[in-house]
Amino acid sequence: MVCGGFSCSKNALASLNILYILVSFILIGVAAYAKAIAIVTEIKIIGGVIACGVFLLLIAIIGLVGAIKHHQVLLFFYMIVLFLLFLMQFAIACACLAVNDQQQKDIAKTGWRLAGDKAKIKVQDTFHCCGFEDVNVSNDTSTRHPPCTWSSKCNKGNTASCCTGNPVTGQEDTCPINTTCWVQLHDNISRGLKISGGIGLFFSFTEIFGVWLSICTRKRRFQDKHRH
Repeated sequence: MVCGGFSCSKNALASLNILYILVSFILIGVAAYAKAIAIVTEIKIIGGVIACGVFLLLIAIIGLVGAIKHHQVLLFFYMIVLFLLFLMQFAIACACLAVNDQQQKDIAKTGWRLAGDKAKIKVQDTFHCCGFEDVNVSNDTSTRHPPCTWSSKCNKGNTASCCTGNPVTGQEDTCPINTTCWVQLHDNISRGLKISGGIGLFFSFTEIFGVWLSICTRKRRFQDKHRH
C-alpha cells in the first residue's frame, strides 16, 4: 500500500478529520436520541457512544491542527489516541448490538422500578400506555404505576385500578386501556440500540484508516525533511 506524496497525505488527513467532526455530531445526536426515547431506562452503553462521539470530536480537532501545521508531536499523539478510541468505540458498538430482548426488558424493568411517579406519568402520557407489564395497579409497590389519566376512557366515574391508581381488589371496573408501556418502550429501546451500535461500528473502521494516514503523513514529512 503506497502512502503517496506529503501534500496528498496531509490534505487527505485534514479532509478525514473534517469528516470525523461531522461523524462525532452524528454519534452524539443519535445516542442522545436513543437515551431520550428510553426516558425511564438508563442504558449506560448508549452513554458510552456519546462519550466516543465527544472524544472523536476533540481528537479530530487535534488531528486537523496537526495535519495543517504538520506538527509531528500532535500527529503522534493523535495516532495513538485514535487507535485507542477505535478499540473503545468498536467494543461499545458491539455491546449495543449484542443486547438481546430479555436483557432490554430487564434494563427497562429496573429503570421503571427506580423511576418516580413523575417519570412514569411522562412515559404513560408520551406513549399512551399504562403500567409496565400490567395495566392494573398491583400490590407490589416496586411495579406500581400512577393513574393513566391521559386516557379519556378514565372518566371520573370509572373505578378501574388503572384509572384510580389504587391496587386491584376485584370490585372495580375493568381497565379500559389495553397497551402496557413495555410494548411501547421495547421498539424504541431496540431501535435506539441498533442505530447507535450500527453507526458506531461502521465509523469505527474509518478510524483505522485515520491511524494509517497519520503514519503516512509523519513518514512523508520526515523523508522530505531529510531529502532537502
